[in-house]
Amino acid sequence: MNATDRTPADLLSSALAADPGRPLVTFYDDATGERVELSVATFANWVAKTANLLQDELSVEPGDRVALLLPAHWQTAVWLLACASVGVVADVAGEPAAADVVVSGPDALEAARACPGARIALALRPLGGRFPHPPEGFADYAVEVPGQSDRFVPYAPVDPEEPALIVAGREFTGAEVVERARAEATGLGLTGPGSRLLSGLPYDTWEGLNAGLYGPLATGGSVVLCRNLDLLGDDALDKRVESERVTVIAR
Repeated sequence: MNATDRTPADLLSSALAADPGRPLVTFYDDATGERVELSVATFANWVAKTANLLQDELSVEPGDRVALLLPAHWQTAVWLLACASVGVVADVAGEPAAADVVVSGPDALEAARACPGARIALALRPLGGRFPHPPEGFADYAVEVPGQSDRFVPYAPVDPEEPALIVAGREFTGAEVVERARAEATGLGLTGPGSRLLSGLPYDTWEGLNAGLYGPLATGGSVVLCRNLDLLGDDALDKRVESERVTVIAR
């Protein structure tokens, strides 16, 4: 990866330039049997569309706070990088009442209603499907995002020294996310390009976010992100590790 990368969005840009076709995020939900594999290019396309939704449709500005009430999921990873691309603060499991925008999965809609600003709902259905009946008071992400541009350019350059992420009460600048992800890579077993980390950790801690997104992204690796991994037996896990060419596990 590029040593000059200072923000998570920079890391994605470098990954896209280096090898757009390689897998970046492979997602499993062991409660539904869903599997989705996103190459760097496909993931970056989702990020660009989501960043345009934030910037153009929701009119967020650098420094605004976006509360993410979402589980460990490939679409959550997209939102984290979209926030980084615009320069807004991704507040994981943050207080909706204090946020400018709230992004909620189906299990957190009631809490999300406390947000005084825009509310976006994600059905978290396979293949990014929409809600059968959109929740009242929310825009359905799966309806809003497809029409957004595939190319994103921020209105203002993202300052790597400004707050970019809040998780478990800890605030990080964009530069701190990149630096810490790189510094902790060896401890996660990420040795560089080709490393493939299987993570069953939730996204509500730095450790979960680092294993499930930032660490692999910062080192040229990839992640097999597993939701509800506790439902998978040992034999099935062994088969997944083999079939997905996993090099290290975090759970």
